[in-house]
Amino acid sequence: MKQKITTTRIKKNDNVVVTAGTDRGRRGKVLKVGTKTGKIIVEGINKRKKYLKPGPEQPKGGVVNMEFPVDISNVMIFCDKCKKGVRIGIQFKDKTRVRVCKKCGKSLD
Repeated sequence: MKQKITTTRIKKNDNVVVTAGTDRGRRGKVLKVGTKTGKIIVEGINKRKKYLKPGPEQPKGGVVNMEFPVDISNVMIFCDKCKKGVRIGIQFKDKTRVRVCKKCGKSLD
């Protein structure tokens, strides 16, 4: 199976809002970005139960609630000024790339 490698404008610790799926409209902080898989893990979003086998760390095993990945296309970056999910653009300031909100122009970095 061929892996898709994507370039993303979403980074770790960004605040995002979910635009599709069962958690639509909810916000959270990005914990991990998978550029090879095109998926991200968002804090408190897409929580599922994972059943663990008994092992050295957990002798009895058990059930753990944890966040599972969401596709990058199903989230948008949350702009504090606009108070909603927005598209972002890139501007060059002093020879550095800066992510900005497309609606209000506020810097997101």
